[in-house]
Amino acid sequence: MSASGSKYKLSKDTADLKYTDILPICPEGLPATREFLLKVVEILLDYIKDESNREEKILDFHHPADMRSLLSLEIPDKGVTLQQLVDDCAVTLKYQVKTGHPRFFNQLSCGLDLVSMAGEWLTATANTNMFTYEIAPVFILMESVILEKMRDIIGWKDGDSILAPGGSISNLYAFLAARHKMFPGYKKNGLHSIKGHLVMFTSDQCHYSVRSCAAVCGLGTDNCVEVPSDKRGRMIPAELERLVIERKSRGDVPFFVNCTSGTTVLGAFDPINEIVDICQKYKLWCHVDAAWGGGLLFSKKYRHPRLSGIERVDSVTWNPHKLMGTLLQCSTVHFKEPGLLISCNQMSAEYLFMQDKLYDVQYDTGDKVIQCGRHNDIFKLWLQWRAKGDEGFEKLMDRLMELSEYMVARIKSMPDKYYLLLEPECVNVSFWYIPTRLRSMQHSTEREAILGKITPVLKGRMMQAGTLMIGYQPEKDTPNFFRNIISSAAVTESDIDFLLAELDRLGHDL
Repeated sequence: MSASGSKYKLSKDTADLKYTDILPICPEGLPATREFLLKVVEILLDYIKDESNREEKILDFHHPADMRSLLSLEIPDKGVTLQQLVDDCAVTLKYQVKTGHPRFFNQLSCGLDLVSMAGEWLTATANTNMFTYEIAPVFILMESVILEKMRDIIGWKDGDSILAPGGSISNLYAFLAARHKMFPGYKKNGLHSIKGHLVMFTSDQCHYSVRSCAAVCGLGTDNCVEVPSDKRGRMIPAELERLVIERKSRGDVPFFVNCTSGTTVLGAFDPINEIVDICQKYKLWCHVDAAWGGGLLFSKKYRHPRLSGIERVDSVTWNPHKLMGTLLQCSTVHFKEPGLLISCNQMSAEYLFMQDKLYDVQYDTGDKVIQCGRHNDIFKLWLQWRAKGDEGFEKLMDRLMELSEYMVARIKSMPDKYYLLLEPECVNVSFWYIPTRLRSMQHSTEREAILGKITPVLKGRMMQAGTLMIGYQPEKDTPNFFRNIISSAAVTESDIDFLLAELDRLGHDL
């Protein structure tokens, strides 16, 4: 988009200015700074308005080569004008997928919480690192309060927590803490401190980051043992115990079990109490990856039996940027035992974590994480929680689950057009769309194979139409199927009705 054709016009006096003419470089640049930033805010507000408009498309799809031709992505030798920067912002959002649109069901993280967004704006403006109280006093205290509250919701009266850059890294923190707790000599002496091969266990439905821990931390993926799951996608405890005994008999050293609460595809919840019983019997660390399903801890109606027993485990990953709707990224990891994070990760860098500061250095968080620089992910969550309160989050969780139940009921009411794979435990609704030519065909592995080939074709039509986005994937021996996610507070029953009608409109002739 050229400056002359821009909808977002700066004044004549400001349009041709450059970054050197605004704050902080130019002390007299406040008027131009204000005009430039207010114009960017205007773009953002228009985008928010469009995201909330069901008549607007979710995306204007173009293949990568075509998209490249529509954009000016090259970095110039000399900086462009403020008007060009405004135009760049407008064009960027013009072709961006509207993940806050009520009919975007594609990812675990959907929707746009405006209070959380406001918090992210403030966070970016403050631009504060989170490693010491010295430079982030307010945010550090907010983090302490929120994480203590989350541990209380889990069911712990003590412990420790930290925010990490995503659930994968949160799971990694749990792995590292478990290894340190059981083998404290590993931090100094490495592999030589352990006699035998460390082995970890997780269900075959787990998030791939659990296997990644085995690769990154030197176990090797062969020593991340996948435990079979049942037809609903939940780990089978008897199989876990059998595999633990088997690996012990080979001289291996089992030490860590990952229990998933809300699997990525099917939304399944592993039976925590039964898994903890096995972990305690064989002295294994039990970690719950509740990155996806953790939000249901707020719900009196849906917490049990899905998360029953979570207070018994050693560590928990919980991502507010998923079911709770906090803006990306916001991931937490919690430990029942206090002091373990600092013991595991402390490197005592004297130039940053001095012990003779004028305040209580226990509030310096940087030495208990493997990162140094750490983004401020707390303020948007704190502000959102202030707005909603515990009650607001409970109502949100119940509403999302009820909408998913509504969708399941609607699918069941149209068995000629839709085939439900299983009754969901979370907001993941897994199904096939059945085009006209297959409706008289009895359901079988043959029909499933055909439906699996039709699913990506229908997804392609969906993206080209721009009216709807739903994810799809295969699972074990099951061919491609749609996995619909309802995690946006904007979704209503009418959006689900539209979803099902639109799939039929786009795919009936396939």
